[in-house]
Amino acid sequence: MKITTKINLITTAWMLCIMIPINVVVFILFMKTTINMEEDMQNQKAADIIKDLDTLSSSSDMEKKLKDYLTFHSYIRIMQPKNRVIFEVTNDRLLSKKMKGKYTENPYAETHLITAENGEEEVLVTRFPIPKGNQLSGSLEIGERLIGLEARKELLRAILGFCTVLGASISLLGGRWLANLIMRPISNMIHTMEEIEKSGVPKGITIQNQTKDELQTMASTFNRMIEKLQVNMERQKQFVSDASHELKTPLTVIKSYANFLKRHGLEDKEMAEEAIQAIHAEATRIQKMTETFLDLAALENENIIELKEVNLVVLCQTIFKQLKDVYRREITLFSTESPIIIQADELKIKQVIIILLDNAIKYSHGRIEVFLEMNQQQAIVRVKDYGIGIPQEEIDHIFERFYRVDKARSRETGGTGLGLHIAKSIMKLHKGEIEIESKVGLGTTVKLILPA
Repeated sequence: MKITTKINLITTAWMLCIMIPINVVVFILFMKTTINMEEDMQNQKAADIIKDLDTLSSSSDMEKKLKDYLTFHSYIRIMQPKNRVIFEVTNDRLLSKKMKGKYTENPYAETHLITAENGEEEVLVTRFPIPKGNQLSGSLEIGERLIGLEARKELLRAILGFCTVLGASISLLGGRWLANLIMRPISNMIHTMEEIEKSGVPKGITIQNQTKDELQTMASTFNRMIEKLQVNMERQKQFVSDASHELKTPLTVIKSYANFLKRHGLEDKEMAEEAIQAIHAEATRIQKMTETFLDLAALENENIIELKEVNLVVLCQTIFKQLKDVYRREITLFSTESPIIIQADELKIKQVIIILLDNAIKYSHGRIEVFLEMNQQQAIVRVKDYGIGIPQEEIDHIFERFYRVDKARSRETGGTGLGLHIAKSIMKLHKGEIEIESKVGLGTTVKLILPA
């Protein structure tokens, strides 16, 4: 079943659930009010009759006086115990015949439904005791057809039924309009997705009316998602192009030197050694690139880290020793205290620090400084270089996958645009943060903030 049909049915059913109880209440209140008004009139009439009975001396006077109180289609009786009628006047023999008299010692009123000449009619009967001194001399009974009440009831039923049908019809039309209004951006989204599925080209939804509601928010969110997807696709295309170029160069070198060795063998020892060294260097470069890709893939599929106590000071000293031996660069460590202990995955934190130091080595030629700080809640690692720096507008994108500030320089230094993305992902696993401050030509400071 379509969502539009569901909305139509639900809104109509809800409208009926509201209108039917309201109609029942209106009908009951109408009947109760009408009968109460008639009952009040009969109560007043009975009080007047009982007052006049004390002044009447003969039955002829009583009959004449009671006839004056008769209304259209009514009767008046005076009853004695054992339901004995001692006096009755009426202008409706059928009504008098159908309604049996009852003696009462307490006043009350009741309604009856009788079959009359033109169908069923409602009859209101009120009964009152007749006091005489401190005793009861009988009871007064007044019965009257409520002429036109049944017709008014039928008319009211017809009006309420018509209003219910009209309300349901309006609800159906309103539900269809509401469903179309709600489904329009959803339908546009479905249509856009189908086009994307067929063409394979991401595209956004056209928002015609600025409704500022959840539907516009959903469409805007979809468009932002598509924009990010398009940006990522462009970056991935660029990365594939760059990676192809990066791989093509070492593979060409390896192939050239391999062909040289194949043709000449090891006769020229100097050239053979040069070829072997070149093949080894290019193979190492390819290996490093492959390891970076594997690290990224493993990190994206990993949600659990092995936490243990790690001494940041000792860890940094070990890393510095390894890098100094390889790169012959000055790296200075400053620590406010020792040891600085955190709960972390040692291999992954080591990987983050190496990524930061590797970037500092690639994009600077002077000294590199590392500061370790500790407070009650956080351990902070700051890596500072005095190199080329990063433009301010690039900092917001620096942690995105495949993003490289200077593509030409990155190719020269062997960068892939994945290092900082990997570092941020590792920090996220540790519930930590990574921040960058940089000025072009003055250097860059990267700060790691880890829970203590």
